[in-house]
Amino acid sequence: MIEEGSKRGKAMVEKRQLFMEMRAQNFDVIRLSTYRTACKLRFVQKRCNLHLVDVWNMIEAFRDNGLNTLDHNAEINMSRLETILSSIYYQLNKRLPTTHQINVEQSIGLLLNFMVATYDSESHGKLTVFSMKAMLATMCGGKIVDKLRYIFSQISDSSGVMVFAKFDQFLREVLKLPTAVFEGPSFGYMEHSVRMCFPQQKIMLNTFLDVLMADPPPQCLVWLPLMHRLANVENVFHPVECSYCRSESMMGFRYRCQQCHGYQLCQSCFWRGHANGPHSNQHQMKEHSSWKSPAKKLSHAISKSLGCVPIGEPPHPVFPEQAERPQELTHTVQPKPVANNMNDTMLMSSGAPTPTKSVLESPSRLDEEHRLIARYAARLAAEAGNSTQPCPPTDLSFNFDANKQQRQLIAELENKNREILQEIQRLRLEHEKASQPTPEKAQQNPTLLTELRLLRHRKDELERRMSALQESRRELMVQLEGLMRLLKDEEQKQASQSGGSPHSSPSHGAGCSMPMPIRSTSAGSTPTHTPQDCLAGVGGDVLEAFSQGVPRNLRNDLLVAADSITNTMSSLVKELHSVDDGREEEETNMRNGGDRVRIQKH
Repeated sequence: MIEEGSKRGKAMVEKRQLFMEMRAQNFDVIRLSTYRTACKLRFVQKRCNLHLVDVWNMIEAFRDNGLNTLDHNAEINMSRLETILSSIYYQLNKRLPTTHQINVEQSIGLLLNFMVATYDSESHGKLTVFSMKAMLATMCGGKIVDKLRYIFSQISDSSGVMVFAKFDQFLREVLKLPTAVFEGPSFGYMEHSVRMCFPQQKIMLNTFLDVLMADPPPQCLVWLPLMHRLANVENVFHPVECSYCRSESMMGFRYRCQQCHGYQLCQSCFWRGHANGPHSNQHQMKEHSSWKSPAKKLSHAISKSLGCVPIGEPPHPVFPEQAERPQELTHTVQPKPVANNMNDTMLMSSGAPTPTKSVLESPSRLDEEHRLIARYAARLAAEAGNSTQPCPPTDLSFNFDANKQQRQLIAELENKNREILQEIQRLRLEHEKASQPTPEKAQQNPTLLTELRLLRHRKDELERRMSALQESRRELMVQLEGLMRLLKDEEQKQASQSGGSPHSSPSHGAGCSMPMPIRSTSAGSTPTHTPQDCLAGVGGDVLEAFSQGVPRNLRNDLLVAADSITNTMSSLVKELHSVDDGREEEETNMRNGGDRVRIQKH
């Protein structure tokens, strides 16, 4: 008893969780019931992750679970409904990347409790197939035109004409959604709602779409297209300041007053009825779902005035007026067997009734398979071009010759595209041939031939100059090597003299500016990277200094060599002067010493 009470309490908490979260959003401050209803249903859609399920995936899930073989008034219990929702969300997680996976159990619980609160207020524990289809097809993601096409396929007969009784049933079911979010007084079901929407007697697909997608749509369903517009503008940015709250940017809708110049409101201020200055809530406001710069507005106005932009665009594509019996998108996804092993296992484990053999082999099911086979046969015959039979009967789901003009136009465009590509390739080849001069062209053009001769002459002159420079460089380096040998010999002589005479001064004494000794190498080393063997015969320190692998500037090398020779010669002259001064001093001392000896003797 305690466990049953805890489970029941937990179920009540989960049942109220979604409505408690919706009340916390404070949508009731929105003064317009249309926006208030659309915002609440958009919140439910996102909270249950239905906005991630496309209408095509939803219809495929209906077929995979065998709902297309059941009557609209057939009832399914809660366990079967939970199995269907599980398949929808698990298939969704397979399509989503791993970083955007949803909590399947939580989504199932929230959506199941919302559907029960909406369509099973008397707690019968069952929902009709049509209720579930209408609710999920309306609240899922995708384009509104695709949703309305599917809904029309469910409420039309085999000749493609809407059945008013089925449309009335659809209104009863879909208008329970505003009632579930406490907006029933504004958008509740009324008996004359059908005639208010369609006063005509015969409604085809295009007429159905024209009425429900008009501006404005029928009053009872005005929240449905607004909910889709809300989804499209949630991330739209307007770099405009709100005239009331002074916000420097707007997200979502933007509203411009048609009477007050430059007066604009963000969606939050407009929905709450805020106004200031000369503006009043009674003024007519224009809703903007995008931002256009003044330059774009000017170009659009000019194009519109010149007739380059169509003034009015159709709200939806025009579909062929032909019979479309209730179908489950068999043209986009191949029909699968209703009962497979996985679904049977899931249904049996949940205790839900599985489709019986009589349902699977019913005449309607066999008739649908025969029609499918006939449709594919007609398509193959049309493509082969050997068909001698008349067009398929009007009760087929598709007429493959209806888009013949479109196919011809596509074929013509493809041919033009191929021709353009061939022309581009031809022009490219001609350009390449023209950019490569040939001997024949050179002979035909004397100016070009003269220029070529001048270029060759200039090249030969530069090569000769390069050879002369290399030879001059080699000679300078040979001279530099000889000077460095003289310096070394002089240093050795001074070293021997300094070792024998205490009065001799070292070569690096005061007043001498000899260069620092350079690291010597073997005289037989040969440069490996010097062009034209310009360093042949040069060895030692000079060879090491100038035989680097990195290419050098000849002019800089000559200047450096000249500076080195000058410095070396000046150092040599100074050293020779110092040696001569030392010798003269020794000779003077020796003379003075001899004179002193003679004086002492006397």
